[in-house]
Amino acid sequence: MNLSKVFRHTKIPSVGSLVSTLSNGIRVATENTPGHFSAVGVYVDAGSRYETPQTTGVSHILDRMAFKGTTTHTSEQTQAILESLGGNVMCASSREAIMYQSAIFSQDLPKIIALFADVIRNPLIDPAEVAEQRQTALYEIQEIWQKPEMIMPELLHTVAYKNNTLGNPMLCPEERLNTITPELIRDYMLTWYRPERIVVAAVGAKHEDVVELVNKHFGDIPRSPDFNSHFSLPHSITTSNYKQSKTSLYKTITTAASSILHPKSPTTSTIATQKAHYTGGTLLLDKSQPHTHLYISFEGLSIHDPDIYALATLQMLLGGGGSFSAGGPGKGMYTRLFTNVLNQYSWVESCMCFNHCYTDSGLFGIMASCRPEYNRALVDVIAKQFESVTSYGRGGVTQLELVRAKNQLKSSLLMNLESRMVQLEDLGRQVQVHDFKIPVEVMCKKIDDVTLENLVSVARKIIGGHVVNEGKGTGQVTVVAQGNLNGLPDVAKICERYGLGKHSGSKWLR
Repeated sequence: MNLSKVFRHTKIPSVGSLVSTLSNGIRVATENTPGHFSAVGVYVDAGSRYETPQTTGVSHILDRMAFKGTTTHTSEQTQAILESLGGNVMCASSREAIMYQSAIFSQDLPKIIALFADVIRNPLIDPAEVAEQRQTALYEIQEIWQKPEMIMPELLHTVAYKNNTLGNPMLCPEERLNTITPELIRDYMLTWYRPERIVVAAVGAKHEDVVELVNKHFGDIPRSPDFNSHFSLPHSITTSNYKQSKTSLYKTITTAASSILHPKSPTTSTIATQKAHYTGGTLLLDKSQPHTHLYISFEGLSIHDPDIYALATLQMLLGGGGSFSAGGPGKGMYTRLFTNVLNQYSWVESCMCFNHCYTDSGLFGIMASCRPEYNRALVDVIAKQFESVTSYGRGGVTQLELVRAKNQLKSSLLMNLESRMVQLEDLGRQVQVHDFKIPVEVMCKKIDDVTLENLVSVARKIIGGHVVNEGKGTGQVTVVAQGNLNGLPDVAKICERYGLGKHSGSKWLR
């Protein structure tokens, strides 16, 4: 087969990885690492950030419908194919991608690519199956709302990016479930499942074989008009500080003022090119729980920012975990949040640094939990940890900490990539975002190049609210708290006292 007729160009950004583009825009990426197993995935540039008030929750239900019936196979036949593969096959949706992934025996490569093509191109979307998945999703949503460690990150995004892009809920709001119809799912797929928004990745397979199979099953999808028209929606209005305790919260914070923000249905090009606008804000959920859970965060860096390696090192340096975390040297026990918080304050149940990175923005912060009688003290403890990494002086970052954090980060990166599924997702998502794969050797070199001055400079930029991303965020702190909030002080004011985040004094909109 003459592959030059199948794809327009091939990029070889690193040894071991190949990226080709079919004539219709689908990208094919492979790494032919040795082994008895292969991993294959299809990555669609879709997800909750591309939903509108009319399609909120579709991605959540769509990933549950992935391996149901198609126009060529019944649901039972599809399940029989999955069972015959004997591997790990799954579909998951995130804010910026819908991922179909599998780990299979190498000889089953043609079968899994044919299956992925069938469920993506020919979904039946039977009304009875949609109704069943809506009911299952309702149970799942209610369960997640009972688990602060699962619902709090979701609420954090909803508050940090009020009424736009990354703030769209990944979980379908309960009141939206009955509006998710087969027609709505089908329209969403027709809108976003376009060839130029699809990457097919494979690990442990020959590049030519994968290209030929992808061209056979996906190559006849017609190329659609591109999304290069740069329209933009009005910036979201910064939210106000308010308390809310009912699970109808999503209705309040995801659909409020939709008539103001979306006077007309936005075009596909508008949604595709809208930049994430970080608003910041505060959400307090007063509930009867044994522990208070608190998240404090700031706008972070996009995946394209050259300082992401310094920020990842900073996250590793702060580290943290739970009060009963098992581990030792190399497992986080010498990170700042362990030594300065968990080992110093017995009443702190958990304390951990987090870093969410997206194509045009990010969230960086600390989450912690404690018994309610220590609510006031917890805020000061977290604020001091933020403040401490913005200096070199007494209590500031040391060269020893930096070296340890960089070694931990490289170790974590290399150990994770030993997993076929992690390697697959890393390949697929990198090609989706960068259009090429950054070699792990380059990543390690960039981590090694992080200096103490670089680390502190990035910490000051993030924690001071001085990040400038394309969405032109406010720089204000984002606070989400859940539990018995008696005695919890004004977190934003305490952050202001410590010089954390920008403070404009703007009024909140309910």
